[in-house]
Formats: sequence, structure tokens, C-alpha cells
Amino acid sequence: MARPMGLRRPSRRERPRDRREHDTQYERRQAPYTPGRRSRFALSVRSVAGQVFVLQVVVVVLLVLAAVVVLLLQARHDTTREARNRSVAVAETFAHAPGIQQALKLPNPTAVLQPTAEAARKSSGVDFIVVMNTDGIRYTHPKPDRIGKRFVGTIQPALAGQTITETVNGTIGRLVQAVVPVQDARGHVVGLVSAGITIKKISGVVDRQLPILLGAAAAALALATGGTALVTRRLRRQTHGLDPSEMTRMYEHHDAVLHSVREGVIIVGGDDRLLLANDEACRLLDLPADAEGRPVEELGLEPRAAELLTSRRVVTDEVLPAGERLLAVNNRPTDRDGGPPGSVATLRDSTELRALSGRAEGARRRLNLLYDASVDIGTTLDVTRTAEELAQVSVPRFADFVTVDLAEPVLRGDEPASADGAQMRRVAIRGIDAAHPFYPTGWLIDWRPSTPQAWGLSGNAVVEPHLEAAGGWRAQDPEWTAKILDSGVHSLIAAPLRARGVLLGVVNFWRSKKPDPFEEDDLSLAEELAARAAVCIDNARRYTREHTMAVTLQHSLLPRGFPEQDALDIAHRYLPAQAGVGGDWFDVIPLPGARVALVVGDVVGHGLHAAATMGRLRTAVHNFSALDLPPDELLGHLDELVTRIDQDEAAAGGDAAITGATCLYAIYDAVSGNCTLSRAGHLLPAVVRPDGTARFLEVPAGPPLGLGTLPFETMELSLPEGSQLVLYTDGLVEDRNRDIDAGLELLRGVLAHAGRAPEETCRAVFEVLLPAHPSDDIALLVARTRRLASDRVAEWEVPSVPEAVAGVRAAVTGRLEGWGLDDLAFSTELILSELITNAIRYTGGSIRVRLLCDRALICEVSDTSNTSPHLRYAATMDEGGRGLFLVAQFAERWGTRYTTTGKVIWAEQALPRR
Repeated sequence: MARPMGLRRPSRRERPRDRREHDTQYERRQAPYTPGRRSRFALSVRSVAGQVFVLQVVVVVLLVLAAVVVLLLQARHDTTREARNRSVAVAETFAHAPGIQQALKLPNPTAVLQPTAEAARKSSGVDFIVVMNTDGIRYTHPKPDRIGKRFVGTIQPALAGQTITETVNGTIGRLVQAVVPVQDARGHVVGLVSAGITIKKISGVVDRQLPILLGAAAAALALATGGTALVTRRLRRQTHGLDPSEMTRMYEHHDAVLHSVREGVIIVGGDDRLLLANDEACRLLDLPADAEGRPVEELGLEPRAAELLTSRRVVTDEVLPAGERLLAVNNRPTDRDGGPPGSVATLRDSTELRALSGRAEGARRRLNLLYDASVDIGTTLDVTRTAEELAQVSVPRFADFVTVDLAEPVLRGDEPASADGAQMRRVAIRGIDAAHPFYPTGWLIDWRPSTPQAWGLSGNAVVEPHLEAAGGWRAQDPEWTAKILDSGVHSLIAAPLRARGVLLGVVNFWRSKKPDPFEEDDLSLAEELAARAAVCIDNARRYTREHTMAVTLQHSLLPRGFPEQDALDIAHRYLPAQAGVGGDWFDVIPLPGARVALVVGDVVGHGLHAAATMGRLRTAVHNFSALDLPPDELLGHLDELVTRIDQDEAAAGGDAAITGATCLYAIYDAVSGNCTLSRAGHLLPAVVRPDGTARFLEVPAGPPLGLGTLPFETMELSLPEGSQLVLYTDGLVEDRNRDIDAGLELLRGVLAHAGRAPEETCRAVFEVLLPAHPSDDIALLVARTRRLASDRVAEWEVPSVPEAVAGVRAAVTGRLEGWGLDDLAFSTELILSELITNAIRYTGGSIRVRLLCDRALICEVSDTSNTSPHLRYAATMDEGGRGLFLVAQFAERWGTRYTTTGKVIWAEQALPRR
């Protein structure tokens, strides 16, 4: 039996003759060190222990040096960072201190700022705090003789509103200084503040930590020296303390251990001859009795096994066949570390283990498939997409083709009326090949009672391992089933999609390329996949129902069409969000006097609550517009309404409070061309001039509705005829992949185009800015202005005397004849007579009469009084009180609107049909 190299059996002569001699030799080995004699435990550089000791010393020294270098670099970095942070903090605190902006506006800022700056410098510990103007001229400095001189440093970024820090070498040493801007309420830079501190003030970390580091290094060296000496002593004692008989016994046990282990061991020499094979190796490879010493090729092994044993390749757990066994082989060459040429291999019988691992691997694949299904199915709340995800996750890991059929009501979000109905709509197909022989998506299928699908709908999943022999399935559609069989499909599992007791559809798993048919064991996996997908499909179905209800409510609350008017050409777009309906709305409201109101609003949130809130606010805007209020007053009333709604909801303990709403309200006058706007937290509107220049109107910002903190302001401007006023909501310009500023700039660029109609403008804006998947509602309203022709407007100044009424009536009659409205002369004279007479009787000052011929004949009487007339019903014996009653009888509608100088009473009459 061969033994490991370097070890041999001691001869009888070398063995101790008796135990006494053995004890004497042991005591001699344990003799203490005597002077003049080299200690056998002394360290030598040539010894392994000495080399280990030297290596430990070198490692400790290198670690200490690296720690010192890192400490120095870290201290330097921390010192600079601390100086930068402190200078920035002091500068920003002083720049935002109360009174700094007012002091900068004084004729002599130094008198106020110098004492404050010095006090702040001393309390904060910095070296200087300098306040300067935007030209860099100092107002403060620790040294008064430097006040009034230019600041030394970089200030351009601070003038742009940024904070800048820099490290400079000043007269007081190396320092870090920061410059921050002082901004007014509008964001303009009105001054600069600089604070600086020398780096030497922030130091001392290295001085405190370096002694500790060096002490730790010395302790490490001492421990390394002592540990090495102790290990060396133990190694010598353990090596030379063994009894030769014990060593001999160890070698004698070698053969017994080698041949008793349950793992085969084979040693092959450099000449490809078998040097050693233990009993287990002989059993596994069925080796002959005289195998040792013979070439490996002559042992009758499998070709792969013989090639591996002589290849000198490094192999780990490679499986090789050996008769009916499967062996796991590990092979290593023996000459990698200077040993003899050859290789050693170990063999394990893994036949049963492979069978068990095969079943375990199958279970692991199924668990992985179920885990992936729980992650990949139901990523959206779309019924069709969820069915497609079920098919996608199952191919090709479980089936070669998957088809999903759902009941018709499920696609609409409704619950199927029949629990066992077999009429389904195909919604998803997935397979290993793009071409397939199955019914296409969208096909309506009525499964016959004899098919596995119909059986599955009434109970659990059904397996049909051999479709050729399934007569009930083939009877469904002989032509289609023949195509399916001809394509190679041979096995089927039909599993119902059932969730919360509701039957939603059926999923079909088909096999074609995989030769093994589906088995009963596959039913549990199919049912698990179907059950998980059914829950997701039912969630998507219920979401679809709620989404449909919300969309229906939202569409019912939005304007279905715009009223007829001649002041504006209108075009609009409205696109609800994909995730759910929101509260965006828009409207066009005609007002008396050839005026039109435009409104755009946005309620925060999505769902039914947002849509219902939008409807309430839109109705409120219509009601307030009927009062003909200015935009700022209308938004004020709307703000009070929202506040009252929130208070009522809070008192009732409800959760339907309006969490946020914005609105923009504009009134355009077609006679004067003036447009008055006011906004409550909404985005700025855009205006496009007839020459194509586009800009955003700086309408004063008001708080969102419901806050009630500040009053609303208005902006008035004159729009040339042909200008376009563009109102929109934030969903158009803001997206998760695009900042709102970039969206606004992109919108301005799209609008900058001359000669486009409003409809073309809407189309161009949506082509450029419409997100691929809108996460918020989008509302866009484009209005191109018109002007009422000057020959369709007539005005008169009326003296405040009764005799002037007759002259006005005559002038009005003449103008009506010019317009071809003779039929309205009598009623118009009567209306104007009553309105002018009331103005003369109850008001003082100037009176103006204006006649407008638009879609209706509009009569307006303006006076300087703020008292509002009201309709009265006179008694039989009363001499007055019938004037406004007559006006209401002859006019289609009439009313009052207030101006900054008084009020206007108006009445409209329908034009006669031509």
C-alpha cells in the first residue's frame, strides 16, 4: 500500500527500546534554555515562525502608516468642510436677519449694519462678516479702514441668486469665505453678505488622535511578538512531542480509513496508470482485482470517465454515467504545488440524490413560477392587460400556448349575471410561436357542455392529456380543432377564473412542443395560477366599473356644447387621466352686453369625489356669472362657497372636503376689446397676438379656493381682434418625466404661430405636449377674439331732465331704421323710456344710453347710482310701479350689472327672423 510522500515507517532500530528511554528523550526535549547554548525556541528569520513574525510587523507598520495618512487627509477634509459650513450658515443667517433689506436701502447702511455685523461675528466665531452692495462695495468690515472698498472674491454667482463658497489665502491666513445674496420679496438681489473663517481655527483633531493611534500600533506590535513566540513554542512542542509508535500507528490506520470510507478515491500517476483505488472506487467502477498498476484505458471504464481521470482537469461534482449509476466526480492534479505528476479523483454515488433533486428542482421551478406570477400579474388595473400578463408568465415555463377567455360583462366592469355561463370573449393569446391555430382575440366563444372548458367553468380545473381522443372537445368546432391538432397541440388544462364566488372566465393551457402531456399533478399549479390571476382580474373589473361610473359622471357634468355667441371663436380639448377621472373643468358663459366669460378650473385628486366637486363648482360659477359679477368678486364668492362646504363636511364628520381647487376666470368684451382676468392659484394664461408672438399674462396670483386668506386681484388688458387667449390645466404642461417650467416653455413655443385657427392650435398643442400616459386630466380652451363692428354700436349722452327722453327716442328710432329693425322700434322706445325715466327720477349725474346690435338687440342705460331697481307689481289704483314690469314683458331678459362708476341696466330683445 503506497503511503504519502515524505513520511516513512520508523525502523525497529529507530524505535525507543522501552518506555523509560522514551521518557528520557521527552525530558531532554523539554530541557530549559542554558547560557552558551542556542535556544531551540529562539526565532530565526529562516524559520516559518520568524517569517510570520516579520510579516506581522510589516503589516502592522503599513496599517499604522495608512491610518496616519488617512487621518491627516480626513482631518484636512473635515476642517475645510466645517469652515465652509460655518461660513455659509453665518452668512445666510445674517442675510435673512430682519431689517437687513431695510438697512441696505438707507443712505448710510454702515451706521446700522457695522455694529450688528461685529456683534454677529464675535458671537459666531467667524473672522469677518462683510455686507456689500451689488457692486461689491463693502458696508461693514472688522477693520473700519476697509469699509467702502471693493470686496476681494467672487460675487457673480451670488448676484444671480446662488450661494458661493471659495478657499483663498488672505492676509489673516488660509480661509474659507461664503457669499450669499440678499433678496427682496420679488426675488431681486439687493445686496450681498460674506462670512469667512480661517482654517487654523478649526483644527486639533490630528493632535488628539495621533498619540492614540501610535499607542495602538505599539500595543499591536507587542501582541504580535508575544503571540508569535507562544505559537512557535507550541508548534515545536506538538511536533517533537509525538511518540514514534504513535506516528507509526497513525500511518497504519491510513489504509483502514482509506478503504472504509463511503467515497471512492482514485490516484492516477503521471504515466496514466492507476496507483491507488480504494474499495468504494472498485465497487462503483466495477474494477478488476489487479487494477492497480494498469493503464486507465485498459480498465474497461466508460469513455468519458477514462478521459476525465487522465485529463488532469479540475472538475467539481461532474456527473458521469457508470452502468446504471450516476457518479459525482471531483478531480484535482497532484503537481500544482510541487508534488508528483498525476491526479486524484473522488467518486460519490448520486443516483438516488439526482432523483430526489430532480423532484426538488421541479418543486422549486413551480414555486418560482408562482412567485413570479404574484409579482407580474396585476401590475395594472386593466382587465385585458391582466389577462395578457397571466398568459405571458405561463409561457413557456408551464405551457406552450395560453388562451384567456372572459365573460362579456367582466370587460365592461360588471358582474356576470350567470354563475355558470359558458359564453366567453377571447381577450389574450400567448405562445412560443407568433402563429397559432386558436380563435383570435375578440372572438366570442360559446363553449359546448361536452368541452373541458365548460366542465371547468362548473367546478375545478380539468386536464385533457390527449386531445386526439377527446371527443367532447373536438365536437366544439371540428374545423378549428383539426387545425389545432395539426399544429402539434396535444394536451390541455382548462382552469376557471373564479374570485369571491364570481365566475369571470376560463384560462386554457396548451402543450405542443413539450412531448410530455399534462398530468394530474399539473392541475394544482394551473389552479394556483388561475386563482391568483382571478383576484387581479376581479380587482381590475371593479376598478373598471368605478372608473366607468366616474367618467360617466364627469362627462355629464362637463359642457356638452357651447352656447352661441359672436365675441369669440372657441376650440377645446379634454382628456381624462388614465389612472382615473379628475376634477378639471372649463366653460364658456355668454354675458349681457356682447361679453363672454371663460373659466378653467382644477380640483385636486381623482375619482368620484373630485368629479362631483367639479360639478358643484361649475354650477356655482354659472350661478355667480348670472349676477354679472367682476372676476375678482366672483372668485371671492366661490372661495366662500368652498370654505362653507368644507365647514359643513367637517361638522357632519364627512370626508368629502375639498382638499384643493384652482380657478381662472376671464371676461372678454367684444365692444371694447378689453379682457379682465383673475385667478385663484391657477396657472398663468397665454395670449397669442395676431402677429404670432406668444406670452404668458402676469395675472396677479391669488390663493387656491377655500383658503380665504387674501383677496383676489384682477388684470385688465386690451386684445386686438384675432388674438388668441389660451387657458389650460396643469396636466398639459406637467408630467412625471417633465418639469413644469420646461412644459410651459414648450407650450409657449408651440403657440408662437400666426394665422392659425383655434382648432389648429388645439391640435398642434396636443401633438407636442400630450404625454404618452397622462397621469392627470388635461383641459385646453383656445378662444380667438372678435370685435363688434362700430356701425353696430350706438351711444348717446342723456341730460338728467325729462325733456331729453323724447330726443333719445327719436335717435334710437332712426338707428333702428338704419339697421332694418323697424319692427322693434315701439318696444325699444318703451323700454328705453322707462329705463331713462327711472334713471332721471332716482339718480343724479350723467346718463348714457348704448344700443348694441349683435345676436340680440341690447339696450343699456348707465347712471352713477349704486341702487339696484327691482320688479314690483302695482295695484289697480297705483299710479306708478309698472315700468320695470313693462320692460320685463317686452324684453327676453333684463338685469343689472355694477361698474366702478355706477350701474348699467340692460334689456335684450330677440331679433326678428329673416
